[in-house]
Amino acid sequence: MSDVTPPSSQKREEFLTARQLAVILQVSETTVRRLAQTGRIPSVRITPHILRFHLKAVRDALDGTKRSRRNVEEMDVDSAQLSFADLLSN
Repeated sequence: MSDVTPPSSQKREEFLTARQLAVILQVSETTVRRLAQTGRIPSVRITPHILRFHLKAVRDALDGTKRSRRNVEEMDVDSAQLSFADLLSN
């Protein structure tokens, strides 16, 4: 029996469920799924019903520092952009 271990030079990326991300962002799981469906936050679709999220990529998207090509093409100039700072402030 051999254990497969990644080389120490490669860092394992952690992905979150919609529920885990909702807790971190302090929003509902429905909101997380809606943000992913509309392309406001990046997600990885594992199956038709299972999504995973990379926290740093989500934070970057909410901060507006990085936008996916889909987001830029669909972005309405008059639409309000939710930022990560907005979610953290009370």
